[in-house]
Amino acid sequence: MTVYNWLTLLLGSGILTGIWRYLICRIKENDQRTKSVQLGLQALLRNQMIHEYNKYLDQGYAPIYAKENFENMWVQYHNLGYNGVMDEIHEKFKELPTERKEN
Repeated sequence: MTVYNWLTLLLGSGILTGIWRYLICRIKENDQRTKSVQLGLQALLRNQMIHEYNKYLDQGYAPIYAKENFENMWVQYHNLGYNGVMDEIHEKFKELPTERKEN
């Protein structure tokens, strides 16, 4: 059989069409799952940053390691898709002192 005969056989029987539809369906499913994972991760990061902000705001200071960790979370959160909700909290967190004030 020639290549032309094989292509005619495959296309005529719908095998390639079926494979193509299956692959397109799988790609769409993967895109939806990826988007869901991104949104879920962004929500978890937002929750953790709000928790960290409230914790260190109550303490009145944030150690350097906490600020570095918060900054890393904010960068990753921001990279998952711009969302201005956390910008104000990010700025306020950066303004916290790094050491406890002695009374």
